[in-house]
Amino acid sequence: MTTNRSTTLEPAAAGAAPGEPGRRFSWQWLQGFAVRHAMVVVMLFVVAFFLYKSARFGTVENMTTILIAAAPFALIALGQTLVILTGGIDLSVGSIIAASAMAGAYVAKASAGNLLLTVVVAVAVGLAAGAVNGFVVSRMNVPPFIATLGMLTLASGAAYVIGGGAPINGLPANFGSIANTEILGLKIPVILMILCIIAFAIIMKRTSYGMRVYAVGGNRLAAEIAGVKSKRILFSVYTISGVLAGISGLMLASRVISGAPNLGQGYELDAIAAVVIGGASLMGGRGTVWGTAIGLLLIQTLNNGLDLLIVPSYWQDVIKGVLIVLAVAIDVWAAHRRTS
Repeated sequence: MTTNRSTTLEPAAAGAAPGEPGRRFSWQWLQGFAVRHAMVVVMLFVVAFFLYKSARFGTVENMTTILIAAAPFALIALGQTLVILTGGIDLSVGSIIAASAMAGAYVAKASAGNLLLTVVVAVAVGLAAGAVNGFVVSRMNVPPFIATLGMLTLASGAAYVIGGGAPINGLPANFGSIANTEILGLKIPVILMILCIIAFAIIMKRTSYGMRVYAVGGNRLAAEIAGVKSKRILFSVYTISGVLAGISGLMLASRVISGAPNLGQGYELDAIAAVVIGGASLMGGRGTVWGTAIGLLLIQTLNNGLDLLIVPSYWQDVIKGVLIVLAVAIDVWAAHRRTS
């Protein structure tokens, strides 16, 4: 009886310092937490710095501003996450945003504010562009970099063609309600961002589809031997990326009640940066939706905080570049520590 009792108490005392039985928090625990959640720690340091430097940064209004700015990026970053998990890349999302925004704006103006038709057309443009990317990559075996680079040029040209080389202005007032309507104090893009992050996190972690995406990115040949239809998976992730870019373009155009052919320019780079900062491997097979969300918020927090500190735009690019490289280096170091 005595032996059993002493054995039961051993785990509680294990690792505890003398005189501190059952101690839960220690330097070793903090080290382990920092290694497991490196990007969270970086994010906390960045937030703490801006809170110290600017009284406006921590206000509710500013936090809302960050979320609103992050929403369009979140959608394309989620699509980019799926693509990168398969070992691919989608360089066309910025141009698809522009083409979808211009198509939506054109239809809204031509139909005198038919919102249902506007939404359907904008999303359909993103769907079509993503499906073309998926077909070229999965069926024609064109490298993703080349396939999506071609779509980048095509969609960008299409955006200018739709508007005749100029922005589309004079849109119906109700066009702005798509992105500027508030529900429970949150604008629709923010609500959509939160729902999409939760939904994709569940899909990638709890469903067979998510497992197949990871399998294709980890080892496509092994996945096919195990019965995974890799071509279908590749087609689906690029199509989903296109749809999300189409929705993002519609939201961006609605927010300013205007269609611009250069809308979304460079967004693909921030989306890729968010995914990589979040811990995803460009080789495929490693990464999480929650990691992408942290990477996205880190980038948007940097943008917002540097603006509040009135840092010139050229210095902002330098600072963001350095911090992105440091963040990725820290994550790589943390990954090595986890595996060792």
